[in-house]
Amino acid sequence: MLPRCVLTLCHVLVLVLCLSAAEDFDWTKNDRGSFYYGSFPTGFSWGAGSSAYQTEGAWDKDGKGISIWDVFSHKKGKVAFNDTGDSSCDGYYKVKEDIALMKDLKLNHYRFSISWPRIIPTGIKSDHINERGLKYYDNLIDLLLENKITPIVTLYHWDLPQVLQEKYGGWQNISMVNYFNDYANLCFERFGNRVKYWITFNNPWSIAVEGYETGEHAPGLRLKGTGAYRAAHNMIKAHAKVWHTYDTQWRNKQKGFIGISLSGDWGEPVDLTNQKDIEAAERYVQFYLGWFATPLFHGDYPQVMKDYIGRKSAQQGLGSSRLPTFSPQEKSYIKGTCDFLGIGHFTTRYITQKNFPANRGNSYFTDRDLAELVDPRWPDPGSEWLYSVPWGFRRLLNFVKTQYGNPMIYITENGVSEKMMCTELCDDWRIQYYKDYINEMLKAIKDGVNVKGYTAWSLLDKFEWDEGYSERFGLYYVDFRNKNKPRYPKASVHYYKRIISSNGFPNQREVESWKRKATETCSSSNQLLAAGQYSSENAGKPKVWPVHDEV
Repeated sequence: MLPRCVLTLCHVLVLVLCLSAAEDFDWTKNDRGSFYYGSFPTGFSWGAGSSAYQTEGAWDKDGKGISIWDVFSHKKGKVAFNDTGDSSCDGYYKVKEDIALMKDLKLNHYRFSISWPRIIPTGIKSDHINERGLKYYDNLIDLLLENKITPIVTLYHWDLPQVLQEKYGGWQNISMVNYFNDYANLCFERFGNRVKYWITFNNPWSIAVEGYETGEHAPGLRLKGTGAYRAAHNMIKAHAKVWHTYDTQWRNKQKGFIGISLSGDWGEPVDLTNQKDIEAAERYVQFYLGWFATPLFHGDYPQVMKDYIGRKSAQQGLGSSRLPTFSPQEKSYIKGTCDFLGIGHFTTRYITQKNFPANRGNSYFTDRDLAELVDPRWPDPGSEWLYSVPWGFRRLLNFVKTQYGNPMIYITENGVSEKMMCTELCDDWRIQYYKDYINEMLKAIKDGVNVKGYTAWSLLDKFEWDEGYSERFGLYYVDFRNKNKPRYPKASVHYYKRIISSNGFPNQREVESWKRKATETCSSSNQLLAAGQYSSENAGKPKVWPVHDEV
């Protein structure tokens, strides 16, 4: 038998080896340096994004089934101004027109989602498959490829078939794992010969928290302290099952990649010299992005989530944690099921420690024991939650690099809204946002983060969930009051186009000229729009717009 001191030494060596294998994120180093002029790596992919419910419209046409968002938005008081996505941008009927916009922008990829109820109306494959729905996506994919635009396809962007919600309780029920797998398998079978980039879920944090905890989003349930965790648990299992299905049945033939798109705001400690604030900020990020990323990369929930939720559950007299557990078999099945990590990022919060007593009731938000703060000097052009804090983007990307072994990353959503009722095509605040955020992403790549592509969010103004049409994220303005839903380019279209053409920011003089030229363009567009000279017939054709040649 080995002496105790030798065993202790072995334990220390093992611990040191474990710690040195995982690079640690340095919370105290926040480099907010000046603007960096330089290029992105050769082959970097530039794109824009959308989702089915937000843009397609045609909510009950051509055999489409009803989704939870169709039902939710039709209930009075759930959405601002009682707006619905019934017709939205009419993207279902404007595929050619919208691809012409993408081609004019010189996009390398387009990220869109498939509506599950459009191709399987009840969500249950054995009930009925809607061939007209499949034909719509066939046409969209073929036209993208004809125009040399790579499709990046999201399988689930929040529009669960209503039948699955009514029959089983939606993502509260483990049966969703198999139904989702059947749906994904049909998509691989029909589209996988042309689609090489698949995203299982878009922002599962929002699906879980806003759908099943706060009730702000469809299906509108308020299952506080349990609903979000159960929904997330089932989505993680569903993602893993779909990854394995692709891996075993389709990967050799189709040579594609399966990832997930996780949203993550950055959490910055209020006081970088205060260990409690640093721990609270890390907790904020772990309860947000880590909740989903850590199981997929390491096989289980972040330790801090298990500790905090477990302790609070015990204090509340519960026999087990409100956070579900994975069995050893499930852990090994889930671990490593991410070919690339999609990241949706918009904003940052300052974080400080705040204790919530267990007897105050249980909720996802009180489980974290922290408070979120904002700096009043941060620009806030639109959505009340969205402040422009570019340096947080670089911080988040470096955090992902250190936590998850520098995975391949695609930025799947990044952009900014405006909240104004009047038409404004000269969106200088959006130009500034894109310029600063894309530059921070370039700095992160210089830091060694493995970012392969960027998706501007979004191509068009569209239905913004519980905010209806009161907030606009689009590069293109959509006139929702006009039955033809014409699209008009904002100044940011011309600015983003120049970033794409230059694959970055070549030098100060050239970059400064971009904004001036983009503003000239939007001023003339604004005048035409005000004079009513944009006909709905030609509004979607880039050739009639006053576009300057590249610098």
